[in-house]
Amino acid sequence: MSDKLNWAADAEYMSYVGDLLAQPAVQKLADYTQHHHSTRLDHSLSVSYRSYLLGKKWHLNTRALARAGLLHDLFYYDWRVTKFSLGTHAYVHPRIALRNAEKITDLSDMEKDIIIKHMWGATLGVPKYRETWVVSLVDDYAAVDEYFLPMLHKLRHPHRRLEHEHVG
Repeated sequence: MSDKLNWAADAEYMSYVGDLLAQPAVQKLADYTQHHHSTRLDHSLSVSYRSYLLGKKWHLNTRALARAGLLHDLFYYDWRVTKFSLGTHAYVHPRIALRNAEKITDLSDMEKDIIIKHMWGATLGVPKYRETWVVSLVDDYAAVDEYFLPMLHKLRHPHRRLEHEHVG
């Protein structure tokens, strides 16, 4: 999905996330399937860039939206298989993502809030900033887009494969 957004050609966006995209910790997200039809890196780029674009339109902190949006799912396990005694995946993975993000970059209070509370609705942590609300809602939109659009495409064109379909 992120390939349709042309995020790499947006100089301002890249000025915010280029250093993060160069990190092996972020590139490693390409090795994990997120919503059946996308990688975690594709998903994170989609959330990041869509949030950034909305932030530009609404005069929000675009840097925080881009960076925290990219880092919101910075974890390395299959959430369909791995379970934690500390709580649900919705509760645990933002905390793991925050800890992993803090290992590779300094984060503002807003960026921390975005990462830790991006699962609002599935968790009780109410967003403190408008930017957190944006990433939380864009994350939900991206998950639906990534999961259902490829399924609808297969229903409409059962013998045709998507060019960007993730196999694995």
